[in-house]
Amino acid sequence: MMFLSRVRLLIATFWVGTLWAVGFVVAPTLFSTLSDRALAGTIAGGLFNTVAWLSLFCAAALLALLFQAGRSAQAKPAKVNYYLIAGMVACTLIGYFALQPHMAELRLVLHSVADADAAALAEVRKQFGILHAVSTGFYVVQSLLGAALILKLR
Repeated sequence: MMFLSRVRLLIATFWVGTLWAVGFVVAPTLFSTLSDRALAGTIAGGLFNTVAWLSLFCAAALLALLFQAGRSAQAKPAKVNYYLIAGMVACTLIGYFALQPHMAELRLVLHSVADADAAALAEVRKQFGILHAVSTGFYVVQSLLGAALILKLR
């Protein structure tokens, strides 16, 4: 059973490491090095899509392994592990699958609004900024929950 506990830790570390690498290293680097912000956003969006689906896959794998450990004679996994994973999944569902589509719509509007309509452009930018900040908040919370999960699985 020690093997399965190591597999759980490996999956969690891969998941959280990917979150950290993409969200806190790769995406900011794209925006700081590419002169075309739209291109940087498109690439970052693709990466965040991959991270979102990877999050759901890793969560499912971890939950399956935790349930398996819970059914065996060994010590039951701490309930907090389930709550941490559920919190991380909730952050993915809200941050990516709920907020991201609205951000994509606003991005399209930004590209279609004429520069002459400064008031409309400012309003759309404001709405996008608010959604981006909320989405970033969920990503940070997910990353912190991930750190706690790794520490609990050790």
